[in-house]
Amino acid sequence: MDQVVIANRLSDGVVVFLAAAPGSARGEWKLRLEEATVARDDARAQEILALGLASARDRQEVIEPYLIEVESTPTGLRPKLYRERIRSLGPTVRRDLGKQSESREV
Repeated sequence: MDQVVIANRLSDGVVVFLAAAPGSARGEWKLRLEEATVARDDARAQEILALGLASARDRQEVIEPYLIEVESTPTGLRPKLYRERIRSLGPTVRRDLGKQSESREV
């Protein structure tokens, strides 16, 4: 079961994903799911979750990081749960807003 860490950035509430090299002491928060570190086993999942929780607790960069299941598709990574798909893309009412919009500046 492939997993990534998802959270909300404290500065503006935007959904972000954790990217962390193996053995690193901290990760970097990315806007795109495709840039997230994918844990392929439970040990790695717990490792990246610990980095996300440290980011929330010690550096106060994000709030409430947690693991979500993802799957690989021909177009890239996709959250398995519909709720997380919505969170990863942004608003569902207007396609010109959110991460699905090409013109969005963050």
